[in-house]
Amino acid sequence: MYIYCYSINIYYICGVILTLNIMSKGNIFVFKALHIVAWIIFVGLCIEAGGLIVNFIFSLYKPEFVQNLFQKLDLSVMYNRSKLAFFGMYGFILVISILKAYLFYVVIRLINKLNLAKPFNTYVADQITKISYFTFAIGILSNLARQIAQNLQQLGYDIDKLNQFWPDSQAFILMAAVIYVIATIFSRGVEIQNENDLTV
Repeated sequence: MYIYCYSINIYYICGVILTLNIMSKGNIFVFKALHIVAWIIFVGLCIEAGGLIVNFIFSLYKPEFVQNLFQKLDLSVMYNRSKLAFFGMYGFILVISILKAYLFYVVIRLINKLNLAKPFNTYVADQITKISYFTFAIGILSNLARQIAQNLQQLGYDIDKLNQFWPDSQAFILMAAVIYVIATIFSRGVEIQNENDLTV
């Protein structure tokens, strides 16, 4: 469910960016509201990533204290059975959560540096392309982690606690494709704008 929220917000933010050159005052208000939403999601993702890092450290040194933590992700049974499986799954969880937080950091940076009077520029096109790459990476890593978790389940591992971290990997891959198309349109817009500037 969280992934759908993140994907939908990325979609709306990029959609709003595409129409910036014809924005009215009402639409500017919507754009600012989306900026606030992006900040809220970014802070939430940072808290989640920080909680998972703390959870991971306590899992190694004080596993009995994990039940009192924010995430309560207790993989001590997996750790005792196979350290490779434990570090592999936790590695996926941490990398995916950090990538999600960084993705929204890029979105916020893009919104902060966006010139509403002249939205078609190289910086915007590059940032949207970067967003598509990070979204694609999250989707691929989530899909890979889910497949490995399913293989571990067949070997008798309990993975019910892990499924919350990658339920909709396909949604991220699809969103990456959509955002990449938007980035390509922006790149073409930059080229046309530069040609028009040279003509004038």
